[in-house]
Amino acid sequence: MASKRTKITLECTECKMRNYDTTKNKKEHPDRIETKKFCAKCHRHTMHKESK
Repeated sequence: MASKRTKITLECTECKMRNYDTTKNKKEHPDRIETKKFCAKCHRHTMHKESK
């Protein structure tokens, strides 16, 4: 059985650096994910959103 999870990349909303790779279930979460994560370039916690 194929996995229902899709690979996504999280991008910092301030510096646009793509910091994190993760997976999500598109059936349960069809919207784009936004979460607060640490950005190594900004040296602080910033909002990260799902990028294409």
